[in-house]
Amino acid sequence: MAAAQGRLSDGAGGMDDPKEGDLHTGDTAPVPFRAAVEALRSARLRPQIEVEPTRAPQRLAPHAYALEAAVVDGDQDLADGRLVLLHDPAGHDAWRGTFRLVTLVRAELEAEMAADPLLPEVCWSWLTGALQARGLTYGEPSGTVTRASSHYFGGLSTRPAASQIEIRASWTPREGLGGVPDTAAHLASWCDLLAQVAGLPPAGPGDASVVTLPQRRDPQAR
Repeated sequence: MAAAQGRLSDGAGGMDDPKEGDLHTGDTAPVPFRAAVEALRSARLRPQIEVEPTRAPQRLAPHAYALEAAVVDGDQDLADGRLVLLHDPAGHDAWRGTFRLVTLVRAELEAEMAADPLLPEVCWSWLTGALQARGLTYGEPSGTVTRASSHYFGGLSTRPAASQIEIRASWTPREGLGGVPDTAAHLASWCDLLAQVAGLPPAGPGDASVVTLPQRRDPQAR
């Protein structure tokens, strides 16, 4: 699986490299955090998206759990990303809650799509729309949408120019019974965002007005 590279923070300005961390939650972790992680592990997702645990950053919160995912078509990755669940039982002023979800999503783009001046606004609306479509309540959303183009020269001049979109974001999932947010639904919404960025059609009936990325000609090989 292609892992999203970069730095992630609770303010979505970057991602802390997960050099150290635990793939599992220990028995000493708070009950709400363990319940939230168990919901992530048991979530049912569309088959084109491969999800697996990865090392979580340790400096962002007392408790953290991370997943990485790739949208797969045969032997090609159409998009990839990382989702981190943070938990501070004492609460966090910036989060206005005890949980925080932080993400990095990226995908290759057609050059004409990358040149669209409205692309950043559209991509951000995909994130908020994915959460709203599943009826999720959340607070303090924050993030950036970045597009970049690469041109190759010299020994790499045979490579075609490439464009990429990258979404970094964080939000506070509202807590339910027992102080536990519906992390399974938030994960499903995040996977909806990944699928949309990858150019996949909606999993079910959807709003015809939703704009999706066109299928890329040359997805990233696995």
